[in-house]
Amino acid sequence: MNGHGIAAIYRFEMARWKRTLWQSLVTPVITTALYFVVFGSALGSRMTAMDGVSYGAFIVPGLTLLAVFMQSIFNASFGIYFPKFTGTIYELLSAPISSFEAVLAYVGAAVTKSVILALVTLATALLFVPLRVDHPVAMILFLVGISTGFCLFGFAIGVWAQNFEQLQIIPMLIITPLTFLGGAFYSVKALSEPFRTITLFNPIVHVISGFRWSFYSIADVPVWSSVLVTVAIIAIFMAIIAWMFRTGYRLKQ
Repeated sequence: MNGHGIAAIYRFEMARWKRTLWQSLVTPVITTALYFVVFGSALGSRMTAMDGVSYGAFIVPGLTLLAVFMQSIFNASFGIYFPKFTGTIYELLSAPISSFEAVLAYVGAAVTKSVILALVTLATALLFVPLRVDHPVAMILFLVGISTGFCLFGFAIGVWAQNFEQLQIIPMLIITPLTFLGGAFYSVKALSEPFRTITLFNPIVHVISGFRWSFYSIADVPVWSSVLVTVAIIAIFMAIIAWMFRTGYRLKQ
């Protein structure tokens, strides 16, 4: 294991993140805080409680993950796409560091950024809505697992993308709609059939449900299902990235 190489890439990515802290951390937190103000404080008092939890508090896990999804994908995809764009990717490919170690460094840095963003967002939520965490260890594990899965997803997008526009296509056209339809603002149990059954095929439903369970001990799907979906996301994109490096897909062109 090339620890020096992993640490070098990790420090470089974290340093780049610090230089763009306003865009990478402050702006997403402010945007999410506006959701807390509008949906939590303003409209929340007029909404009925969800499974015994006030509406403002109910949407906090979903809104937090919405920010985590987008930033995880953006940070990881940009981290590997920029070397492709500048041509320095060949230095990485010829360096004495394996593909696994390179992915570990890039994704590890992106996961760190996402976890920090989530924790700052949750701290901000405390200013607007009542918040409790029934299962703090499970919350951290879900947060790290979910961040890892979507950072791997973003890394795969960064390898696949051939221009900056393609970096935005999947997050904006797929992840955002799936999140809004995945129970971020409501309980799936409130849907009537057949929409409730159809919604369960959305993996975001399982991810958000598990994360929300760690806060309030309520879930739209069994917790084991949320764990399996999270692990499946990690495994699928690890396999895709391994294939990309093995074949040189859009890396050695």
